[in-house]
Amino acid sequence: MLPDIANAIRLQIIDDRVAVLTKEIAALPKHIAEIEKKLEVQQKRVDVDRAALVANQKERKSLEGDIQVQEQKTSKLKNQMMEAKNNEQYNAFKHEIEFCQKEISRFEDRILETMGESELLDKNVKAAEAALSLEKKQVEAEKKQAQDRTAADKAEIAELMRERTTIAAAITPKVLSEYERIRKGRAGVAIAEAIDGRCSKCHITLRPQFLQELKRGDAIMVCESCKRMLYVNNPQSFDDLVPQSVRV
Repeated sequence: MLPDIANAIRLQIIDDRVAVLTKEIAALPKHIAEIEKKLEVQQKRVDVDRAALVANQKERKSLEGDIQVQEQKTSKLKNQMMEAKNNEQYNAFKHEIEFCQKEISRFEDRILETMGESELLDKNVKAAEAALSLEKKQVEAEKKQAQDRTAADKAEIAELMRERTTIAAAITPKVLSEYERIRKGRAGVAIAEAIDGRCSKCHITLRPQFLQELKRGDAIMVCESCKRMLYVNNPQSFDDLVPQSVRV
């Protein structure tokens, strides 16, 4: 295999890895936004439960105020009833007092209901707050993992790019220029392996004579269909071509 082809393969391996890492880095902000959105949903649940509890407490306070008003009104009516000049006035005051007492009883019944509702609402708030606290911890942990992953990816890219520079310097300038040109026009892939008589990227069958010339490995050849550089993986171990920084 020509040294330029061997180095071009090594460049392609590095470029493929850099592309994967770059895509991962680009996706991480979206991932962080998604986990923060989950936190927002949980926060809204807490806010709703808190608002329901506050509304319950306000209603109870309002009912207590209504009772106080009715009690004051009852006291005033009793005083007025004592000064009634005839049975008609007396009975009128009596009916109003009875109405006030019924209202007081109705308000008291509702207060008892709100007290029962308050216990459930208070439990809901505490449960929602506990869930929110747990969600916050999980979100912070996921964000930390995402940030660490980004830092690791960037560090790996930096190392790969240093290695790429060294490999690129060993390639004939004309071949390197052709590699870069093809890579830009072919979705980042400039060189492909010929497998079972076909280009592994465009899957077009290679002409027998073309394939024989390619196997000789004494010239740089490109796929007649997709125009990518081609190579045949000869008995030489392919692992020898994989840059150290890319190996698992």
